[in-house]
Amino acid sequence: MFTKLFSRQSEQSDLTEEQTIIQQAISAYQSEALPKGLGDFIDDLSLYEEKGALVADIMLPFPCQSELQVLANQVTQAINKPFVFRMTLTVNAVRAHNVANVKNIVAISSGKGGVGKSTTTVNLAKALQAEGAKVGILDADIYGPSIPTMLDLAGQRPTSEDGKRMKPLFQGELAAMSIGFLVDDAQAMVWRGPMASGAFSQLLNDTDWPELDYLLIDMPPGTGDIQLTLAQKVPVAGSVIVTTPQDIALADAQKGIAMFEKVKVPVLGVIENMSYHLCENCGHKSHLFGQDGGKDIAELNHAPLLGQLPLDIQIREEADLGQSSIFTEQDSDLSSQYRKIARNMASKLYYQLDMTSSDTPEIVRS
Repeated sequence: MFTKLFSRQSEQSDLTEEQTIIQQAISAYQSEALPKGLGDFIDDLSLYEEKGALVADIMLPFPCQSELQVLANQVTQAINKPFVFRMTLTVNAVRAHNVANVKNIVAISSGKGGVGKSTTTVNLAKALQAEGAKVGILDADIYGPSIPTMLDLAGQRPTSEDGKRMKPLFQGELAAMSIGFLVDDAQAMVWRGPMASGAFSQLLNDTDWPELDYLLIDMPPGTGDIQLTLAQKVPVAGSVIVTTPQDIALADAQKGIAMFEKVKVPVLGVIENMSYHLCENCGHKSHLFGQDGGKDIAELNHAPLLGQLPLDIQIREEADLGQSSIFTEQDSDLSSQYRKIARNMASKLYYQLDMTSSDTPEIVRS
């Protein structure tokens, strides 16, 4: 059964008690990823009844499936009837480019190695998927590709139907391309900068990507010539900086932010990795590498702190095995943290750069 629930012009007296509760819950809901509220995206909301549950169709410009689930659970308790959102995702490309089927390219970078950038890239990609988006990963670490191992795709080779464009490899529905799919693991990549950047350009443009809302680029660590060249050549919509809280990592993270500013790529935020160790016996937090360094560098550069991730053996073990619990253990604290970071990143990309965003100033002609 289909019922018109309400529009922004609805009079409160026209609504049933049940509809009023739903309208008020949606209008009041705000979060870090939805700073202007869920109601900012709704002009009209239609309600269906399916198998004893109320279903509301909603169209959003960035993925936040788990927040819709939280709100739906609250409404379910309030009206004493099952209520669910059915989300349609309509992500826009915020920067024009010629990479077919890809809407937005986001660079995941670090000023130095050893901060968990590649692991964070993989888990962020899977978290975006869990939130409802179509996602791919391009491994730009030409000299030390680790994405094949982290996706349990090591030793596999891409195919080509026309001899020109390569098919990406998949872990589930996550598309991936890496130089590690094309060369032997033990083969040293002895390339000069122009050769490496040329190889990366081929990987990006000669891959037959499926329809993707986000393509995450796992950038090589550092801020040298190759990183600068890649940042200039690739039509990146935004960047994310991964760091640990320790001083030496923060100094390099600052260089990474400065690099993206130089090539006019917006920094969507900072992820503080290995932020703390949580004792599995007593729950005590130990800040082994310092405290709030990522938060401080984000504030210094007027960039959002997207999240703080723990130093957790589960993350390391799953990365080595090419696994992830983000899908299988969706209610775990670790999964929730990655998904929150994914929502925050996608939200920043929309609010900062999407021309349809309510933050975009209107041009009034006199």
